[in-house]
Amino acid sequence: MLLILMIAAAVFAILLIGGAAWQRVETARDLSRTPPAGRFIEVEPGRRLHAYIAGSGTPAVVFESGVAATSISWGLVQPEIARRTTTISYDRAGLGWSDPAPQGMTPAQHAQELRTLLRAAGIPPPYIVVGHSFGGLVARAFAGAFPSEVCGLVLVDALHPSEFYPLSGAERARLARGVYFARRGAMLARVGVVRACVRLVLRGSTAAPRLAGRMASGKGGSGFLDRIAGELRKLPRESWPVIAAQWSNTKSFEAMARQLEILPRCSEECAALEPVDVPAVVVTAGRGVDEVSHADFGLTNATYLTGHSSGHWVQLDEPDLVIGAILDLIARSPSSR
Repeated sequence: MLLILMIAAAVFAILLIGGAAWQRVETARDLSRTPPAGRFIEVEPGRRLHAYIAGSGTPAVVFESGVAATSISWGLVQPEIARRTTTISYDRAGLGWSDPAPQGMTPAQHAQELRTLLRAAGIPPPYIVVGHSFGGLVARAFAGAFPSEVCGLVLVDALHPSEFYPLSGAERARLARGVYFARRGAMLARVGVVRACVRLVLRGSTAAPRLAGRMASGKGGSGFLDRIAGELRKLPRESWPVIAAQWSNTKSFEAMARQLEILPRCSEECAALEPVDVPAVVVTAGRGVDEVSHADFGLTNATYLTGHSSGHWVQLDEPDLVIGAILDLIARSPSSR
């Protein structure tokens, strides 16, 4: 029996070492196989963010992604808006092609970093800021900090501060599971398990996300990865290899964990924001989401739309609804040209 255990331990150690070596080689290859779509912009000495800029005209439209999403999540919307005006989507610190930050950042800190990015990119105000999910908190914080630079807001099924502030016992447990999942995901990515599973998912496997989810956080994790895999398949097929490379990288899971750990503080910060009188459109998902009041974002000049056929990722389920909301604000902007 002891001999069997020793052999099993040796095989397991060899698999881990081999997986880690494969992961290092493939991570080095990712940058040449999936080069950045945009360009790198330094936001502080030694740290750069990746930004994709397209189109020309004013006002500029700025896209903010969800908590662990990247500029790619706007792949069905940004090209259409770029036909009309300047657009910029970017990867927040630690996500996509961007360099990691040393710690999690609040919406106010993200907003300040976004302003630095826009200045360095040479994109002047005014801006229409479009935020999905957690990106809605960043968009709202940006409008609160720099109201004279914002001529419109579009909140796409945005996270409401009341969802995680004050924090209930159920939400505390939910966040703890999310952080645990992200930390385990980083560990599995480090030894190549995530990379192998992602490749299988993109080839059509339905078993791979369930297996990876259970390895990361038990039965609940498999359902989460099933949903994520389903959403990502809605993006253009040419973006799939990029998504695979990004989510095979340990830093993506580490960035997600750091953000989830401070989510209650992020919600508390946004709950304290003063109301802003900025033309806004609040788009809410109408299918498969929790019943949360999205009516009060501290907006005094807002209209409300519902994506009746949408889950949380409205920009993927009903991109025309989001595109229409943005174009409406562009037409209403005094700086539109």
